[in-house]
Amino acid sequence: MAVTLADVAAHAGVSSATVSRVLNGNYPVAGPTRERVQQAVAELDYVVNGQARALAAATSDLVGVLVNDVADPFFGLIASALQAEIGAGAAERGGGKLAVVCNTGGSPAAELTYLTLLERQRAAGVVLTGGAVENAEHTAAVTARLARLAASGTRIVLCGRPAPAPGDGEQLVTTVAFDNRGGARRLTEHLLSLGHRRIGQVTGPMERSTTRHRLEGHRAALAGYGLGPGTEPGAHAERLTVHGSYDRSSGYDAALELLRRDPALTAIVAANDTVALGVCAALRDRGLSIPGDVSVAGFDDLPFSVDVSPALTTVRIPLQEAGARAGRLVMGRQAPPPGGVATIRTELMVRASTAPPSGTAR
Repeated sequence: MAVTLADVAAHAGVSSATVSRVLNGNYPVAGPTRERVQQAVAELDYVVNGQARALAAATSDLVGVLVNDVADPFFGLIASALQAEIGAGAAERGGGKLAVVCNTGGSPAAELTYLTLLERQRAAGVVLTGGAVENAEHTAAVTARLARLAASGTRIVLCGRPAPAPGDGEQLVTTVAFDNRGGARRLTEHLLSLGHRRIGQVTGPMERSTTRHRLEGHRAALAGYGLGPGTEPGAHAERLTVHGSYDRSSGYDAALELLRRDPALTAIVAANDTVALGVCAALRDRGLSIPGDVSVAGFDDLPFSVDVSPALTTVRIPLQEAGARAGRLVMGRQAPPPGGVATIRTELMVRASTAPPSGTAR
């Protein structure tokens, strides 16, 4: 009986997708893993079926781009840059790849459905953008679909999503990650350096990786000032954290809740710039000035952030640069970074919405 790809995978102690990647040479594979696969191929005298390989490698001219909300400027900027790179690559080659934006609405089920549909269409590439849903069952389902896509020759890139954990399909993808922890820490340290100690946090959905990373950065900054867990100020900081969605209305409602919990708070850190707009609206409706009574900070540095009044202090993620890089990677026009992960640095943008606390009683 002829030796199969699955036989080689079992002999080497890896997945069939990893064997396929080694044989095709179209994705980076760690040296020791690659050597184990090559040794298994030699020991089993495995011969690649040329016709089957050609059929499996045949892909369409379609590149799928999965976003949570195409109306959100965060995803719109990334998708626009991605589409421009995919189009530019098509023009240079005289052929073409069609970028198809798949709007999941933040639904894990929709994400899985789109991955299945892209697999059926033999997509040449898939880019998943935004934070991941941190649920073991969903993670396993996504990993399984990515493994099948990779085995059929599809390039897979994560943009703004953390790299998979070791053994969780990390060799299947190339990752363009955002430094959410570092950016959030620098933002909170900025407020602390101004003298703020009663800082409210409006964060995103609890199950999202972006939410967790930004919250970890925020709390690391508090801990650096002696406001961490186990302290009375730390308990206060825990009470001043409100979860919500990444939209304006969530920011509005959360700001009112924070003021209810602590009428004397002096600063609010928002999950993103859109949420910060809602926070500012709620404060104004309560007759509070920004930053005279309460400082407000956002995250992402979306285009409107510099034009609102007062201009918003925020953390800049170069979203178009990140999207363009992901586009070049999924088109195979840029070599994957060492280890398959590139981290996009963030930058603190200090503007007029933050200032030292005034001490005004309310």
